[in-house]
Amino acid sequence: MIGLTALVWTAEGRIASQGGWVAGGLSVAAGTLTALVGFITHEWGHLAGALAAGSTVHFPGRVTAPLLFHFDTARNDRRQFLCMSYGGFAASAIVLVALLAMLPFERLSGRVAGALAGIGTVVSVVAELPTAVRVARGAPLPTGYAFTAPRAGAP
Repeated sequence: MIGLTALVWTAEGRIASQGGWVAGGLSVAAGTLTALVGFITHEWGHLAGALAAGSTVHFPGRVTAPLLFHFDTARNDRRQFLCMSYGGFAASAIVLVALLAMLPFERLSGRVAGALAGIGTVVSVVAELPTAVRVARGAPLPTGYAFTAPRAGAP
């Protein structure tokens, strides 16, 4: 994914100044792929935090599964959950700083990447931060699709 993103950015950089629909399409593709790499990095940050804390995680049986892993709240404790959560937040923060430092905001590709990464960060904060805060304050660990061992035959 990173290689494809770099390839599209290279192609986009070579023809961005020419304008036209090809340049525009490459700009949108470069920005979208960059945001997707940021999302995947966020998910790998969650996994790194979980593994660093010695958490029990379950990997899907296929590469096209919607989640990178399942965090087993039945076998993990509060500390492990918070490490998993903080890992994703830290990865997102690193990605955002890198994007702010490196994106060419004068080009459409940079603006698309920045906007999509910003939207993704807001969605992540809204969806994940309240749960992490509740757990840090003593609430039970969450349950649901991402937080249980997948059933046999499930992705």
